[in-house]
Amino acid sequence: MIFERAVRPWLFRLGGGDAEAAHDWTLRRLAVLARQPAALAALRARYLVQAPRTVFGVRFPNPVGLAAGMDKNGLALPAWSALGFGFVEVGTVTAHAQPGNPRPRLFRLPDSAAVVNRMGFNNAGAEALAVRLAALPRPLGVPLGISLGKSKVTPLDEAVEDYLASYRALRSHGDYFAVNVSSPNTPGLRSLQDKEHLDALLAALVGEKPVLVKIAPDLTEPAIAELLEVCLARGAAGVIATNTTLSRDGLAAADRPRGAQAGGLSGRPLAERARAVVSFVHTETGGRLPVVGVGGILDPDDATRMFDAGASLVQLYTGFIYRGPGLTRAVARAAAGVAPPTAATLR
Repeated sequence: MIFERAVRPWLFRLGGGDAEAAHDWTLRRLAVLARQPAALAALRARYLVQAPRTVFGVRFPNPVGLAAGMDKNGLALPAWSALGFGFVEVGTVTAHAQPGNPRPRLFRLPDSAAVVNRMGFNNAGAEALAVRLAALPRPLGVPLGISLGKSKVTPLDEAVEDYLASYRALRSHGDYFAVNVSSPNTPGLRSLQDKEHLDALLAALVGEKPVLVKIAPDLTEPAIAELLEVCLARGAAGVIATNTTLSRDGLAAADRPRGAQAGGLSGRPLAERARAVVSFVHTETGGRLPVVGVGGILDPDDATRMFDAGASLVQLYTGFIYRGPGLTRAVARAAAGVAPPTAATLR
């Protein structure tokens, strides 16, 4: 593939090999591209694959989405849809603008097709995102998801109001909302996956728009089962499985020194665990709770396995970094030949 042979090596050299520098450069270029209708049309003709399905009441032109974290502030939304994504998730956004953790905070592990990040929810804040989304030409053409997180400055006992502030600012712009309670990079955040905290959070947020809960791959099955009980009781629309992991299992030997960096691991080493969590959620809920599968999808076969495990939709992040837009098209083409989950799994 041209991307892997020519484009990726060049991108990986930008900023002296600093992964975040390459990410920022790419995002700026995509933001410019997003304002060029002719270029968007050409990309759409090349990459967009129709494989429609409806999940939690939202129609997706194909079931392959861009995961949160790639475009936190919604800078290049028309470009992502032109690159073939059937939906785009922005954020994670917080009520208060915040710089995130000190740099460097994003590390490639190329022999493992993996990434470690400790970004820390760096974003311009919910109000700034709302202003940007209000100025977008509509329709975007694909559903827009918005990932919500807790501001670092907000104490855990005030988390519900913090999430609510972001939701209120953005609720008219999102087709669905993801409640991120599973990032390992905000102190104490994962405790919001506990039954009591999650119940209060969903009681406040569920109602107008579909609300999904993004869970950690590091939870035990009993903990996931308890979380799912809350999701079902409170009317959550689905689960995103999974976030990054604190585990370092499966790293290639050459990547282990850099893999020791603090943060969450994504990419190929997460694939098996992410599929196992998707399968558990699907089985435990009897298909009543749609699942968005994310983690370690680097080729169409990975995606097919995720669908077979019970995912209604999938998302790409690290796979897109290593494989480029050709992966989005290939996964969507594979999905076109996969029967959507049964009606019992769809809402």
